[in-house]
Amino acid sequence: SALIFSEGFRRRFISRVSKRFLDLVVSGLGLVVLLPLFAIVALLIRVDTTGPIFYRQIRVGLRGQPYLMWKFRSMYQDAEKHGPRCADMNDPRVSRIGWWLRKTRIDELPQFINVLKGEMSLVGPRPERPVFVETLRTQIPYYDIRHTVRPGITGWAQVKFRYGASQEDSHMKLQYDLFYVKNLSLSFDLMILIRTIRVIMLGEGAR
Repeated sequence: SALIFSEGFRRRFISRVSKRFLDLVVSGLGLVVLLPLFAIVALLIRVDTTGPIFYRQIRVGLRGQPYLMWKFRSMYQDAEKHGPRCADMNDPRVSRIGWWLRKTRIDELPQFINVLKGEMSLVGPRPERPVFVETLRTQIPYYDIRHTVRPGITGWAQVKFRYGASQEDSHMKLQYDLFYVKNLSLSFDLMILIRTIRVIMLGEGAR
């Protein structure tokens, strides 16, 4: 699409390098510093529910390529035995500890592994599952533009928009994602990270 190559959607070399440098530094230090927290969370998950500590799921990443995304498991085991569906605010599949993990976004911290591997960034559009991407790309024009950058642990849509799983919500989130892609910069990433901390402190939860 000509839109992808228009002014503002092309990334400068220095922007790409500085963004990747920030990703490596923060995710590397984060995995080391947060190791005690990881151990506590693992224990809480084990006490609360049966099943694995971590949850790995295929998501769509940069240039539409699939990868395995890491999370702390926040749902009961076999939560999707009746098929995949988007999570909502009162999802009965989420465990007691899972609600706390999602509210504080601690369930997303293992994605530092994905960031180190170059599959994700600290900031970017949130990655979706292939089954949902196939549906949304047929319903929403320019949806795939969000795949021209690495998906993020947090993003502009996550700090600006409420929790939602409908097509209308996805369309609105895409507007924020496209704004981010067009205005991507190190300073914008830092602002989003600061806003994310504020969202967590206010207990607004995952989106």
